[in-house]
Amino acid sequence: MQRRFMAWGALLAMLSVGIGAFGAHMLKTVISEDHLQVYETGVHYHMVHALGLILIALVVGQWGESTRLRWAGRLLIAGIILFSGSLYVLSITGISILGAITPLGGVCFIAGWICLAWEAFSRKS
Repeated sequence: MQRRFMAWGALLAMLSVGIGAFGAHMLKTVISEDHLQVYETGVHYHMVHALGLILIALVVGQWGESTRLRWAGRLLIAGIILFSGSLYVLSITGISILGAITPLGGVCFIAGWICLAWEAFSRKS
């Protein structure tokens, strides 16, 4: 689990940099300023939660594997896909119905962080 989350976190962080660079260099003249802000929000949350996944991998190395840590990592990955992914597609295509998916990703982010906190509070030492 530790190696898997570390690898996914690193790959997702790399992808966030690439997607951010694409937005900064290729989309700036193609989409509106409002849509560019939406896109940048997706990139920001993508990177923060990729780093969160790396944090979870490090925690697994310290505390060992657990169901809550496994769910924390899975939920952050799902959140990146749903939250950031929907913002990327929405900002490029203008399909506003995709905005209905974004909150599901936010719920995944929140649930993932709750799982990590729950694991921390349940530790004896």
